[in-house]
Amino acid sequence: MKVLVTGGLGFIGSHTVVELQQKGYEVLIVDNLSNSTLEVLEGIKKITGKKPSFEKIDLRRKLQINDLFKKHPDIKGVIHFAASKAVGESVDKPLHYYENNLASLIFLLQEMQERQIKNFIFSSSCTVYGEPDILPVTEQAPIKPALSPYGNTKQIGEEIIRDTVKASSNIKAIALRYFNPIGAHPSGDIGELPRGIPQNLVPFVTQTAAGIRAELSVYGNDYPTPDGTAIRDYIHVMDLAKSHVIALERLFKQQQKNNFEVFNIGTGYGTSVMDIIKTFEKVTGLSLKYKIVGRRPGDVVAVWADTKLASKELGWKAEFGLEDALRDAWNWQQRLLLK
Repeated sequence: MKVLVTGGLGFIGSHTVVELQQKGYEVLIVDNLSNSTLEVLEGIKKITGKKPSFEKIDLRRKLQINDLFKKHPDIKGVIHFAASKAVGESVDKPLHYYENNLASLIFLLQEMQERQIKNFIFSSSCTVYGEPDILPVTEQAPIKPALSPYGNTKQIGEEIIRDTVKASSNIKAIALRYFNPIGAHPSGDIGELPRGIPQNLVPFVTQTAAGIRAELSVYGNDYPTPDGTAIRDYIHVMDLAKSHVIALERLFKQQQKNNFEVFNIGTGYGTSVMDIIKTFEKVTGLSLKYKIVGRRPGDVVAVWADTKLASKELGWKAEFGLEDALRDAWNWQQRLLLK
């Protein structure tokens, strides 16, 4: 069964491709290589023994998507990762984020509707909750005004999907609202590979430890949290990847309760920035250089997941801990240094 994975050479996408191939799915990756490299294909092949099919296309180009589906008429499901994803950058470049994240989604859904492809998994985010009133946050929590254009694209994306499945009963969709993915494949053959200065915490931590960055910036230590730093729910990317395969199989088996479902994908635990630093130092035996700087626009104080619904409906729960994720992230960074 052929599955299209957009953004499949990115961090979460590549790990999901590994899980799909190990489950026996035929995978077609599309990626414009704006934040990834073709070397990832070799990493996937090394882990699974098979190189997935790959097409370099820009999903903002409607004709390219049309040609893709003509060339591959046997696609049975779509997992849509392709999007720009940095909160801070989205504040500076809102129009880029709206074009990149929403045009690609609309064009994909139009093509699926035209070709009656039924199964769609959307890469959503806990940013849809904004600054939640109650923690841990459940799927029933109110969707508040987004604190960043990135978060807004995920909110609008979910609305587009909800309206589409309501109008087109042949499309079934699941949005996975995930929290903060970290780590790497335990083999060290694939992992997070940001271009330029990392926008996410853990790659900046590992690059600082490796001497690539002079020091780590901690954005704010005056939050109303136990140690003053922001709190997030950090989930191992392998746990996250598995949730996508389980969700896709739910659609294939027609087990969904309605045409559009949403699930939180996290660990259920909140971890502060300082906790990340201390745990990384513990598992590696290294000492990190860091400095406290001002808060970053678009960041919330604290958010972590209530994962009961995913556990009940998907039979999924996170299996890896924070130490596992940070150890795997450091292993990946060390492998990069040897390349």
